Amino acid sequence: MSDGPQDPQQYGQPPHGQPAYGQPAYGQPRWDRYGRPVDPQAPYGVHPVLGIPYSDKSKLLVGILQIVVPFGVGRMVAGQVGLGVAQCLVAIFTCGIGSLWSLIDGVLILVNDDIRDPQGRPLRPEM
Repeated sequence: MSDGPQDPQQYGQPPHGQPAYGQPAYGQPRWDRYGRPVDPQAPYGVHPVLGIPYSDKSKLLVGILQIVVPFGVGRMVAGQVGLGVAQCLVAIFTCGIGSLWSLIDGVLILVNDDIRDPQGRPLRPEM
């Protein structure tokens, strides 16, 4: 037997700086603009109270579209196509009077925090 340095592979140890066999490779953590780590499953952040990842759809964009184009366009962009089509049909069949529904809905989208996309994730706030 020799008393010199021994090969780490002989004992099944990974070389220095390498992950163990079967473990995911090491990578640089991603950070957002505020210095917080970014979770790959939640690229837009996590709701602070619910702990659910935010949607890729913007709450501000959906609310403004709902107000500016009062035919359910904001709901369609949010992925709620059925509700958007219903608002559009109501606005058309009532000669524009039903577009008040879309205007009020747009204000509620901007004010409330419980608007969700089809996957059940809350719409992301603009930061």
